[in-house]
This record gives sequence, C-alpha cells and structure tokens, in this order.
Amino acid sequence: MSRWFLNSLCVLLMLIGAGISLNAQPVKKMKPEKGDGILCGAERMSEYLPLLKGKRVALLINQASVAGDELLLDALLKEKVRVVKVFVPEHGFRGNADAGAHVASTKDKKTGLPIISLYGSNKKPKKEQLKDVDVLIYDLQDVGVRFYTYISTLEYVMESCAESNKQLIVLDRPNPNGHYVDGPVLEKEYRSFVGMQPIPVVYGMTAGEYAQMLKGEKWIANADKVKLKVITCENYDHTKKYQVSIPPSPNLKTMAAIYLYPSLCLFEGTVVSVGRGTDKPFQQWGHPAFEGKAKYSFTPVSTVGASKPMYEGKECFGELIAEADKEALRKNEDIFNIKWLIEAYQWYPDKEHFFNSNNFFDKLAGTGKLQQQIKSGMKHDDIRDTWIKDNEAFMKIRKKYLLYADFN
Repeated sequence: MSRWFLNSLCVLLMLIGAGISLNAQPVKKMKPEKGDGILCGAERMSEYLPLLKGKRVALLINQASVAGDELLLDALLKEKVRVVKVFVPEHGFRGNADAGAHVASTKDKKTGLPIISLYGSNKKPKKEQLKDVDVLIYDLQDVGVRFYTYISTLEYVMESCAESNKQLIVLDRPNPNGHYVDGPVLEKEYRSFVGMQPIPVVYGMTAGEYAQMLKGEKWIANADKVKLKVITCENYDHTKKYQVSIPPSPNLKTMAAIYLYPSLCLFEGTVVSVGRGTDKPFQQWGHPAFEGKAKYSFTPVSTVGASKPMYEGKECFGELIAEADKEALRKNEDIFNIKWLIEAYQWYPDKEHFFNSNNFFDKLAGTGKLQQQIKSGMKHDDIRDTWIKDNEAFMKIRKKYLLYADFN
C-alpha cells in the first residue's frame, strides 16, 4: 500500500470514530482564522448566557453565525438554551440562495426547529411569530455597505421587538469595511430595502453601533420602546481591517470581493456583469459588447448562489480588478470608487440603455444625481466632491454611537 493510501485510511477511520458524517457539509471557511485576538460577540458567552436563562429564545442567523467553530444554534443548544425558532435573512440559513431570490420558510432537519425567512413577502417578523419568544438574538456578519440588506432586516427586527415588547440582543461582529466612510448619502425619496436610512454607501459602523444609531436618532417606529442590548467585540477597533473567515453570502467569496463590493455593486443597476456565475464575483466586471476594448474576459455559468446569471454562457470582456486582498485594498484606495463605472459607461455603445430602466441603480446609489453626473461626463474626483459635506454631517451623528475606537 502507498503511504498516501494509508494516511487517507487513517483519516477516514478517525472521522468515523469521531461520529462525523461523511455527507455533512461543514461551514466553509475563506481562509484560516487570523491570530488578531478579536473575539466576536457570539464568542463572549459569559456576557449573554445569563440573559437567556429561563427565556424562550429566537435567533436571526445564517451560516456565518458561528461561536468558535460551531454554528451559534448548535452552541446554544449545547448550553441548554431554550431556542424556539430561527429567523433567516436574504440568502437563507445556509447562505446559498441567489441575491433577491425568494427564501422559503422550512424546518431545520437536525433540530426540528422552525426556520422563518425574513426575505421576500415576510421581511418583518409578525406579532404572532414573536408570541412565543422572550428574547431575539441578532448575529449576522455584515460587510458595512448600505445596500447589503442585513441592516434593513435589523431595522425591521428592531421595530417588531418594540411593538411586541421583546428583548433584542445584538451579538456584534467586526465590520470588514469599517475603516472608512464614503459615498453619497441616501435621499429619502430613494428609500427601499437596499437602502432605508440617510447614511453613506460605506458607513463605517458595526451592526451593534448601527442599531444604537437607529434607536438614538429615532429613525425607526417606537424607537424608545426598543429594549436593545449589544454584546461588543473584544480587541476590535475601526483601524483594523478585519478578515472575515466565512463568506457572508454566496457571491462574496473572498476578502478581495468584500473590499470591492461597495464600488462594484452599482453595476447591478446597469447592463454590466460583475462576474456572478464565475469564481470571482465582485472582483471583475465586463460585457459582451466590450470585445476589442479589453483583452480580459470571463464567461458566466449557473452555480450555487448564481443560477441563471447575467450573460450565462456568453464571453464578457472587461477587467479583473484584483485577485488578492491587498491588491483589492490598494486599487480601491479605501474609497467608494466609481472610476470603473465611468469607464464602462464610456465604453458602452448604447449609452441610453446602459442604466436599467427599473430605477434600481438610483436605489443602490441612494440618489438620482450620480446617474446624471455620469451621463453629463463629470470626472471621478468632481463627482466625489459632491458628497463630502453630507459625509461630514453623517460623521458627527455616527460619532455618538461608536462602541470602538475610530479611524480618525
């Protein structure tokens, strides 16, 4: 027998002996944990387990809601916490549903607990869904971008808890884009599920800090009635570029994608692909009509989390912005970067139809001005200058609710 075969056999026997199912699908990590000493709120169980004693608990979680190497649900059940149901956000419990896809409510096969989707027609927990709940725990890994819908779900959950007089505990997690603030501030007429409050595209706050701002600024109904408790992170501050270990959603597979996501997601309101259906979504952009403009190309195919992607089976020409994390940071320059959007608009032959007709681009941008500025030929730096004052005003509000040392 070869040494490789013997080693493989030993590993197999160890797995069987440990009772690990070979059909199980463990939480997939993007990379090994960094030794930065950061503890997420979920890992600080001594801070919140006493609050759950004798309580009926609901969780708002997904595949990235881990405490150490365990899903939070499993970890709490081991601690004999009485979990009665699980709510899930966009992309579902396992985080593999397409963006914008309907997520059905179901039951967890392992525990038998009801899993209730908060995406689609039921974005806000109903009173009857909270009737048998004393405490709701929110534990989602966010990426700190206004149109990433987890903070919209957080807002609805806060309102529901206020209406039903339920305790809300936010188990805080670091923001991988929490080291800067940038982008146009949302104007109220463009409010939607991809942008509900007057904050910049990149707002530089954790979910716990943002929840405090929603309550403190009274941006939500019955804000004074929200019984909010934030379990903070240890050894985190806004100068740190936190490395997420588990993809928070199926098309943010790498840290490079997470860093580039704020800038590239606006392409979702245009005819240009951001590489959904490839191994590098949100690290590249392209269109079949750009042949001759660029040598780089990619061809989208149906994959988990990107079924029937834009231009499926068609070669798209454009740019691979970055493969490595540090390269993405350097090229994005820690700003809301619209230079790629401007370049693609200039390349596209039918400019009248570059932006989608459903107004989705303006909802993502939070304003109708950006589209008009690009169409009028304004330069990158001149456009960026137009939101500086709004960002400065937001920074003053933001400062009141920070739980960690800031980057400035």
